[in-house]
Amino acid sequence: MTVLDGNIVTVAMPAIQRDLGFSGPGLAWVVNAYLIPFGGLLLLVGRLGDLVGRRRMFTAGLAVFTAASVLCGLATGRGLLVAARALQGVGGAMTSAVVLGMLVALFPEPREQARAIAVFSAVGAAGGALGTFLGGALTQTVGWHWIFLINLPIGVVAWVAAIRILAPEEGAGLGKGADYQGAALVTGALMLTVYAIVGTGDRAVGTTLTLAVVALGLYVGFVLRQARAARPLLRLRLFRSRTLSGANGVQILMVAGMFGFQYIGALYLQRVLGYSELVTGTAFLPAPIAIGVLMLTLSARTIARFGPYRVLLAGLVLITGGMALLSRVPADGSYVADVLPAMLLLAVGFAAAMPAVTGLAMTGTREEDAGLASGLFNTTQVVGGSLGLAVLTTLAASRTERLTGGGEGAVAATAEGYRLAFTVAAGIAVVALVLAAAILRPGRGHVPHVSTARTEPSMTHLSPRDRS
Repeated sequence: MTVLDGNIVTVAMPAIQRDLGFSGPGLAWVVNAYLIPFGGLLLLVGRLGDLVGRRRMFTAGLAVFTAASVLCGLATGRGLLVAARALQGVGGAMTSAVVLGMLVALFPEPREQARAIAVFSAVGAAGGALGTFLGGALTQTVGWHWIFLINLPIGVVAWVAAIRILAPEEGAGLGKGADYQGAALVTGALMLTVYAIVGTGDRAVGTTLTLAVVALGLYVGFVLRQARAARPLLRLRLFRSRTLSGANGVQILMVAGMFGFQYIGALYLQRVLGYSELVTGTAFLPAPIAIGVLMLTLSARTIARFGPYRVLLAGLVLITGGMALLSRVPADGSYVADVLPAMLLLAVGFAAAMPAVTGLAMTGTREEDAGLASGLFNTTQVVGGSLGLAVLTTLAASRTERLTGGGEGAVAATAEGYRLAFTVAAGIAVVALVLAAAILRPGRGHVPHVSTARTEPSMTHLSPRDRS
């Protein structure tokens, strides 16, 4: 739900604009209002999850997210919808920040942990890809309100399941590490970063640069605070791990290209090929199906046999190839000949790369830092997606404007803008591949030790029913 809601509104935007009277720049806040608190709060609530208990944070986040979804679905005005979307982002951050830490604690044995991470990655990837399909299908059949209201039954079932299946955990206690000054600095920095990124195309370059400088100042203040604080929010020793730092860097680049593809690919099908919302959503279905099947059946076994490093590199090569194919899409293109082959390459590449990079990012994380590492990983995912979307859409729009100003036809100019965006996305994938090869190669730098001995999952994390 939380991943899906980041992009389910993409196809529904025209309908929301017609019903609620959003201006062009104002409409972007239906997406931005969700992404800013989501990206800005992940580190803070990840650490709070370690302190108050990850199950408690997870279930509270589910409740907030589900209630906010209902408010979005019932919204009859612009202000209420944007405010409810912001509240959705808060709930999404609360759940997403701790879920990886919960998985690592529940499945400490390497083979089972790889399988669990593959399932987690498959669900997340399917949520992202299905957002386009569900947004189009629900908007065209029953109205845009239902893209939010559908979260109510899912959220209730997930909340009840979490209460029944996951045993309560106390956490370390708020007195063990709640650095509220550091929290204010990093939350402000992250929110300002996401705000600067997602609004790049709607403001002057000078304003964006000013926001970036202020955000950088907040980051510097946060690092200085963490170096001196008795109980830091983010233990800087985490970044001594070449594996953790490299995996997060690779993920930023990989997600930047993939998120841009989902958004720009949908626009290409609608604005260049002339597809309706429902047909556009249906055209994206092969991607989540392929990702889900591959992640659930092959990812864990492939990683166990070849190691996450080799699987990650293979996935990034396929992603680069898919983006390179898309960089040639013509104005009179065909979905079957020009889009589907590239989409399948991207799906297979992502199905290989995402579980591998997730496992590398969480490798060797201490129990007390699991929520923090999970929050960090999700933060880089959101920042990468926002950055990719802002850069690629700005480049596409600028190229299209330049060509139409020179007399080029609207459809041809739009297609050329999208080709430029996909070319840059291919370049980003190449950089991710080089970074992964240089930093994550086994034996280079410090790689935390992970025991390969077979152990049973910790019984303290299971309910009495599961324990029995």
